[in-house]
Amino acid sequence: MSAVSSFSTEGVRAWNQPTDETSGLVTFPQTYVAPPRLSIGLKALDIAAGANVRVRSSTSDGDNKKFTAHVDTWGGTTLYSSAIDTLVLKPANLDILCGEFSTQDDHPWQQPQLETKRRIEFERPFVTPPKVLVYLKEIDAGNGSSVRVKTYVDGIDAKGFTIHIDTWADTKLYSGVASWVAYPEDKDYITSGTANTMDVRAWNEPQLQNSNAIKFNFGGTAFWKDPQVFIGLNFIDIASSNNLRIKAYGSDVSASGFTWHLDSWADTILYSAGISYIALN
Repeated sequence: MSAVSSFSTEGVRAWNQPTDETSGLVTFPQTYVAPPRLSIGLKALDIAAGANVRVRSSTSDGDNKKFTAHVDTWGGTTLYSSAIDTLVLKPANLDILCGEFSTQDDHPWQQPQLETKRRIEFERPFVTPPKVLVYLKEIDAGNGSSVRVKTYVDGIDAKGFTIHIDTWADTKLYSGVASWVAYPEDKDYITSGTANTMDVRAWNEPQLQNSNAIKFNFGGTAFWKDPQVFIGLNFIDIASSNNLRIKAYGSDVSASGFTWHLDSWADTILYSAGISYIALN
């Protein structure tokens, strides 16, 4: 089966011992016949104020049993902690496609712009327009009153879609990388969607803890047991005056739904944040 694996820097080091590079070994729940494809999303961040928000997640040394997860920073940024989810796509899941897009595929980091988009063509067309999810895996942003970045898609058809990585107002988005996953809308035992704190409150009414229950909608056969849920951040709007602290996670997972959480802590001002989620058996 395909699976969800998680990695946190706090599984390797304490949050108050920040380093530029943190990595750890992640073992798959089963041995695959060949190395599976991996799709990464950031799900938690704690980054000091006073410098650009710079975080990069990646994998290396993957085989059919394990891989090494990396969460790094650079350029004087202090990364106290971070966590990622990894969607592990078994070799037989050829009807699930994945990839990534970087703003640096469009323009150099030294020439930041508010909006970046690119048409993505599938390597194999679908019969009908698929479900497409996107989430952030790398950010370099700063020099504004808030750190603002969002990724989303539109123009989905059987052959491809348009991916966007944007910022707004006075934020400088030097670069961003988003992962994407596409699968047939009627595929069995999988469902997905998005959620945002603005589903439950206005952006200008910041609060530290935000949550809401979601009921799964299925295009194919529904779950017969509690699923695994992948969560990746797709939207961040957090004041730059204090540390950027955000943690996305799920609770009360059942075959019919789950509760999402987008939380901060201490003196962080969380205006809004959003996630993409993928649940699968």
